[in-house]
Amino acid sequence: MKLCNLFSTLSLLTVSTLLVSTPAMADEEFIGRIEERPAGNLGIWTISGQQVEVTEKTDIEPEQGPLVVGACVEVEHDKGVASEIETIKPEKCGKH
Repeated sequence: MKLCNLFSTLSLLTVSTLLVSTPAMADEEFIGRIEERPAGNLGIWTISGQQVEVTEKTDIEPEQGPLVVGACVEVEHDKGVASEIETIKPEKCGKH
């Protein structure tokens, strides 16, 4: 009986920890090529088929070259709103 209670308590703690930590994991990252972007920086960009919104708060970093169509970039975003877009080495995007 005590073993069953211990297991139930551990299970509850594990689930609670996962639920509490989920919002902190909301930020996502991906690597891809710029397919479309607005004339200026602000607006909707399409990167490897994913649309992300660039706002005045987005950190734009042209570390490995300009942010042009075809450039390989790393994107950090939260629910589709980019916090950072950075050019990276083209080989990280594979051959294209």
